[in-house]
Amino acid sequence: MSTVSKSILMVDDDHDICELLQTYLSRAGFQVRAERDGRSFRQSLEAQPYDLAILDVMLPDEDGFSLCRWVRQHPQHARMPIIMLTASSDETDRVIGLELGADDYMGKPFGPRELLARIKALLRRTEFAQAQPGNAILGFDDWRLDTTSHRLYHRDGEEVILTGADFALLKLFLDHPQQILDRDTIGNATRGREPMPLDRIVDMAVSRLRQRLRDTEKPPRLIRTVRGSGYLLATHVRPVG
Repeated sequence: MSTVSKSILMVDDDHDICELLQTYLSRAGFQVRAERDGRSFRQSLEAQPYDLAILDVMLPDEDGFSLCRWVRQHPQHARMPIIMLTASSDETDRVIGLELGADDYMGKPFGPRELLARIKALLRRTEFAQAQPGNAILGFDDWRLDTTSHRLYHRDGEEVILTGADFALLKLFLDHPQQILDRDTIGNATRGREPMPLDRIVDMAVSRLRQRLRDTEKPPRLIRTVRGSGYLLATHVRPVG
């Protein structure tokens, strides 16, 4: 993956961390802009698009969770990968961040080399998803997924905003309809990481996708749980147009 022209917008009120990451990531070939509060982050993202965002959870004016939610509510930024930084050892922070649409998280203190590796992995996944060949629009049940724009539409006309992780997981199911996908396979698509158990990461990702698909019946109708094995998309997939 070429990092030429790849841009990163980060927000952290710690001056030393901002300076360190700006220097380190710039040397790795990225264009990096660092902000110190949520207001400045919003202004920068509204002024121009970025390829990836790094959000600290604790900020002076608002928390990183509200910023993550705000980003995901805007279609022009919805597919931008987000990495969240948290100084808390409480698993709750990680759960909330992932539920709101963060693609990855790291606990403080962290090593710049590991952060760089995760950035590159997320950008590779984004590029890979955008370059996938095949039918541009796939239909299933009451839904249509445009695999080029990553837009999901319901037959009633509603558009559902998908994060990068949401799209990767949905595309995985659509590529393997009515087949059981084990947790390792799903975990690779959703980038689950320790210290949270893989099963927890996968279950959260599937639960979030079910909500996007209005698949909230008990038991779910579209994405079924196969106990002891994994999950299965219980519908046919068809090319549209």
